[in-house]
Amino acid sequence: MNTAAKAGAGKTVRVTLVKGLAGTKSDHRATVKGLGLGRINSSRVLQDTPEVRGMINKVSYLIQVG
Repeated sequence: MNTAAKAGAGKTVRVTLVKGLAGTKSDHRATVKGLGLGRINSSRVLQDTPEVRGMINKVSYLIQVG
């Protein structure tokens, strides 16, 4: 059984980029890119894993979770 199935394949979280990346740290820009977000108001539905939650916490001032 793969790790995605162990993490609960039915649990998801929707993240939306609500602020621009100009003037932010380069590692924060990389984290937003790692979440699959590119432009303002772009959104993705991601698996709710501890890794994704950590990325969300790191750039919480740039995104909206819902």
